[in-house]
Amino acid sequence: MHPSSALIVWLAAVLAVQFVGYSALGLLVLAIVISLPKIVHSWLGYCRRARWLLLSLWLILAYNTPGEAFQDMAWAPTYEGIADANLQAVRVILMLGCLAWLFGRLGRDGLVSALWGALQPLQGLGLETSRLVVRLSLVLENLQAPMENGAWRKMLSADESVSGGLDSMKLSLPVWAMTDTFVVLAAVAALLGAIVL
Repeated sequence: MHPSSALIVWLAAVLAVQFVGYSALGLLVLAIVISLPKIVHSWLGYCRRARWLLLSLWLILAYNTPGEAFQDMAWAPTYEGIADANLQAVRVILMLGCLAWLFGRLGRDGLVSALWGALQPLQGLGLETSRLVVRLSLVLENLQAPMENGAWRKMLSADESVSGGLDSMKLSLPVWAMTDTFVVLAAVAALLGAIVL
């Protein structure tokens, strides 16, 4: 699969997650796990790191959605709030799974290549997309290396000892195949189906 095709499939899946219920979410979980089983460990790691975000999201939605109070207790969230909070938390967990699938499929270099390939049509319109791709590459590279305490102060003061980035970057893109076109069209059709239904 072409890296740009994988990026478009990921984007369509993340957008479609917002419009579907539990049954379609379950099918997407199966598709993710079957297509790339090795990402389950990293997916669980993403969920563990997002646990406070998930808890905050759940509490906000459970307590701020109007409806009938859970077991008629005044301090409890509403039944409707609990149902909405559960669905949104599952959606966020699935979006993290889609992200794990994208990183597992492409890696850092593949993600930069995918973005480069996906933004190529915008260069025909006169937009300079190469700077965006280079900046993303630098951000992803800096995220890989642990920073020492106080390194952000050195970066802001333009200390050259901190820069240590790449002098050049080489991107390689495979040739776009007909199967990539079919995959992208299927992903867009699934997205439109999720929105309409």
